[in-house]
Amino acid sequence: MPDQRPKSTAANVDPLALVAYLTTGAVAGLLAGLLGIGGGALIVPALIAIFSYLHLDSNWAPHLAVATSLATIIATGSVSAYAHHRRGALDWPIFRVLSPALLIGAGIGALFGGEITPLWLQRLFAVFLFYSGVRMLVRKPQTSTKPLPPRPRLLGTGIGFGALSALLGVGGGVLVVPFLARHGIELRRAVGTASACGVPIAAAGSLGFILSGWDRSGLPAQSLGFLYWPAAVAIVATSMPFANLGARLAHRLPTQALKQVFALLLLLVGVGLLRG
Repeated sequence: MPDQRPKSTAANVDPLALVAYLTTGAVAGLLAGLLGIGGGALIVPALIAIFSYLHLDSNWAPHLAVATSLATIIATGSVSAYAHHRRGALDWPIFRVLSPALLIGAGIGALFGGEITPLWLQRLFAVFLFYSGVRMLVRKPQTSTKPLPPRPRLLGTGIGFGALSALLGVGGGVLVVPFLARHGIELRRAVGTASACGVPIAAAGSLGFILSGWDRSGLPAQSLGFLYWPAAVAIVATSMPFANLGARLAHRLPTQALKQVFALLLLLVGVGLLRG
């Protein structure tokens, strides 16, 4: 039976939109490699602005942006996790414990996110930007000797992290890294493990937003539920090579000063999303 969902916009991707998606991916990848930040913090607000400006069903712009951001993390997170694995900076035993909980939590978060009004989803992301910006302005968390909690509590934490990350369209690094660092995991391994944790979050979150948006009216012609795949493909195409470039530039540029500037930018974007 053919899909009877009402669609808005023409089937072809607007050339201006394609340039915007490619640029978003390039900037997100460059900053991710240069500053070690998650791309979702930039991709989601950028897509909200692009979708709204192009009138690409601006009523659902926050949902489309979050779902599309999650889809890009599947690819970028996999490549990043493999790179950390090759350097021995990925704690597989912890990942194996956390990944089922992250999958469950991300699925729940995405399905719940599909029921939130666009305005409130945008406001939640604005709060996340404030948290991320403030955290980047303060000192990095230091590794302690406090052991990881018992498995039941660890699984509960994983479900919570997965749900919140999928709801916001991010890989979860801003939550997982400080948590692991506070529980005796060396910071380099915490970052590597968090990059792997982003893959199950993104996979389950993308699927959840596809399902929760499947029967919504007025979505763009090339969407799968809330996932707008032309934007996801274009962002991945540029974010991955530019992430490598950013990693090389990190050894030549004053990354700490750049990180503080970016933190202030996140705070300003958060204000704009709250006002929007």
